[in-house]
Amino acid sequence: MRLTGQKIAVLMESDFYEPEILYYQRRFAEEGAEVHFLTRLWGNDRLVFRGHEHRMPFEVTESFEDLDEYGLREFAAVIVPSGIVADRLRYTEDVQALPPAVSFLRRAFADPAIVKGIICHGMWLAAPIPSVIEGRRAVVHNNLLGDLRNMGGVYVDQDVVVDEDLVTARTGNHCHVFARTIIDQLTARTRRRLGDVV
Repeated sequence: MRLTGQKIAVLMESDFYEPEILYYQRRFAEEGAEVHFLTRLWGNDRLVFRGHEHRMPFEVTESFEDLDEYGLREFAAVIVPSGIVADRLRYTEDVQALPPAVSFLRRAFADPAIVKGIICHGMWLAAPIPSVIEGRRAVVHNNLLGDLRNMGGVYVDQDVVVDEDLVTARTGNHCHVFARTIIDQLTARTRRRLGDVV
């Protein structure tokens, strides 16, 4: 199991794409990783979200708002999934302030040791912080081409694109190659670290 001892965060909200989320839940665990689904709990102990296609319920009990810098650094990767998750997460009560989920993503981008995975419409969550995407190679859903270009990103017409600590994928239906690429990236990083130690 290549990811034993590593933690992966997947952001969650309603209107998630069920096959994608279920794939992450099982595939990363299959490699030995702990998979944590994080959301904004709004003062609740738990929230149940519904999927987009089949209205499947999915309970989340962990909040990204509770994570300090040390807690964030425990994660090897942070994933922004497809569907309408990113759009829901970028809500803010104060239009002068960044949405909490966007602030969390910006903190993750500030640490190159964390792999950032953004798939399909997940790029919406980065729209308020375009500097984290500016000049970087990425792919998005065709509907978000204008968004990516307005953020200064460099569109690459591939199903999955790796730009250092950023992994992007075209659609939720590419979640399998997206997850495999993230697993490969994390494995390579572990090998480099172990090579530095030896």
